[in-house]
Amino acid sequence: MRISCLQENLSKGLSIVGRAVSSRSTLPFLSNILLSTDQGQLRLAATNLEIGINCWIGAKVEDEGAITIPTRILSEFVNSLPAEKIDLDLAVRTQTLNLKCARYEANFKGIDASEFPTIPTVADRGDAAVIELPPSTLRQMINQVAFAASTDESRPTLTGVEVRFEEDRLTMAATDGYRLARRSGGMGMIGGARNTVIVPARSLTEVARIAADASDERSIEVTITPARNQIMFHIWGKSDGKAGYHQVDIVSQLLDATFPDYNAIVPRSFKTRALLDTQTFLRTVRVAFLFAREAANAVRLQVLPAEGLKPGTLTITATSAELGDNVSEMDALVEGDANEIAFNAKYLIDALSAIDTPQVAMEITRSTAPGVIRPVGVGPEDYTQVIMPMQLQK
Repeated sequence: MRISCLQENLSKGLSIVGRAVSSRSTLPFLSNILLSTDQGQLRLAATNLEIGINCWIGAKVEDEGAITIPTRILSEFVNSLPAEKIDLDLAVRTQTLNLKCARYEANFKGIDASEFPTIPTVADRGDAAVIELPPSTLRQMINQVAFAASTDESRPTLTGVEVRFEEDRLTMAATDGYRLARRSGGMGMIGGARNTVIVPARSLTEVARIAADASDERSIEVTITPARNQIMFHIWGKSDGKAGYHQVDIVSQLLDATFPDYNAIVPRSFKTRALLDTQTFLRTVRVAFLFAREAANAVRLQVLPAEGLKPGTLTITATSAELGDNVSEMDALVEGDANEIAFNAKYLIDALSAIDTPQVAMEITRSTAPGVIRPVGVGPEDYTQVIMPMQLQK
């Protein structure tokens, strides 16, 4: 194998596939990145057997070939190089990759590419139905839902996001048992057959990260294998080359489980509704969190409706037995009765950080019932967050 490419493109490609490299595997090749020539391009690939990523970058190919190289040393070396042309030359007999850039040179000991597991590409999807989704909308939906998934591996079902394809509508939902995020929207999908799968939240987070550099002129192509055990996302890079990659395939295992009926916990009514400035609310909770993190993250929210000329208010209180306490107040447009509830401040911060509208609505019924957070101007069927309450301290 003898090829040349730009340092910035190789660096970008390595950062994309490097997120799929296994950090705790006892199998050496799972700690490596595959470099291979493919139709006049350089293909980089990595997998941890749960998620696999293929990334194609522009390259000048003189001789075909393939090799796997330890991820960490290769990435750190390439990232340290100047933004100039890189020449890669593989000595097949010794499985050594020579890399030259400007006045820098290194030799990397590799493992034969034949030992690397096969990662499916878009060429392998055959006759499977293809669903096409707008990159920006898909990225936004993932970012507004995936954070609510559990990170507790003892509850594998909740580490995933339920993804429901319904003709021209896409719905995502995630819950860790203490909070829920549900996002739905019309997508103008092509090939939109009804289908429901559970995708690991980590995999969707990688899709959103890579899609940040995707071409807005081409859809992200989604394919679910006939066996319903894998899902593939095919992402096109920006046509001006600024993405650093030409195309990326992300293949993820699906979770074989039944997702809980989350609709049953979404409150249908409320006794108190407060309309709040999103950024002010977020800043106020972050201030309270400085004290709440020493007290199980609990913050008390007290909502008071307008009285005479005095506007409605939301008062947020956090108390730490060791540090002290904090009380902050903000204006609120209140509908209904006075009310109070306690939430986990971290969950509130995550919820508000995912909302991109100027105003947000908080709906509560009583101190022992779930509360609802919704962006103002977005229908309740389009985006809803539910947070379970904490016990109010006397």
